[in-house]
Amino acid sequence: METWNNTKVPNFILMGLTDSGEMQVALSVLFLLIYLITVLGNLGMIMIIHLDLQLHTPMYFFLTHLSFIDLSYSSVITPKTLENLLTSTKNISFMGCFTQLYFFVLFAGAEIFLLSAMAYDRYVAICNPLQYPVIMSSRFCWTLLAGSYMTGILDSSVNVICMSRLTFCNSNIIHHFFCDTSPMLALSCRDTSDIEMMIFILAGSTLMMSLITIAMSYATILSTILKIKSSSGKQKAFSTCASHLLGVTIFYGTMIFTYLKPKKSYSLGKDQVASVFYTIVIPMLNPLIYSLRNKEVKNAFFRVKKKTGGSRQLKGQ
Repeated sequence: METWNNTKVPNFILMGLTDSGEMQVALSVLFLLIYLITVLGNLGMIMIIHLDLQLHTPMYFFLTHLSFIDLSYSSVITPKTLENLLTSTKNISFMGCFTQLYFFVLFAGAEIFLLSAMAYDRYVAICNPLQYPVIMSSRFCWTLLAGSYMTGILDSSVNVICMSRLTFCNSNIIHHFFCDTSPMLALSCRDTSDIEMMIFILAGSTLMMSLITIAMSYATILSTILKIKSSSGKQKAFSTCASHLLGVTIFYGTMIFTYLKPKKSYSLGKDQVASVFYTIVIPMLNPLIYSLRNKEVKNAFFRVKKKTGGSRQLKGQ
């Protein structure tokens, strides 16, 4: 039996989501539309927050980088997926596969930590409003952001180092639409229990620490909101958290379903559906969730539109 390991492996073949030509065309159109909305939505959020001074607050500072991360990790996956759907060539080089895996884990890990930072920001804003400008200083916000990216870099580095130790026997076909840990572990012919355990501990600890932070923040927020006497005050407090909670629920739900389980329970169909959701769909949903449910963003959009429209009229005159 021929064996390949680390850099000796030939190009991988990404089998994708379906063998049906009609389905491939339909999925390529759908994914292209989703990706265009993702790019426009996240770039739009970044531009609006940058141009409107009233949104220069810690909450929108984090939201800007959430949009950047969503755009980045969607761009790591979606263009290659579209290429594989539209062409008969489904090859991806060894370096290309591990580069895709590295940056996907990096941005996903950074988003996990960033969502925790956003939950803490909402906790301070609602539970300690008088101390909010002092606690959520610019320096502290940049520290939390740096921690997010460092978490992503650590997760992705350990993940790729572990995966590079795999040995592949007589097959370089990845039954997935991108290079991810579960289908690559399923492809290996060596005992991967030690690698599985390392990745499980790393992913589990990252997710659990983030979830504990979010749960504690929102438990305190809920307790504080329930003490507010006026219904309008309660509604306003709830509205500032609703978008973030919705985004957290969708993102963490699919991540936990996909990664916090052993290789034996890996199911190609179910995992592919979940993977499509968090790699392609969620990056599109986040700017919609945070804009359509947020009056401040809507008002900022109209202010920016009015400002840019007025400047164009002056130039025309």
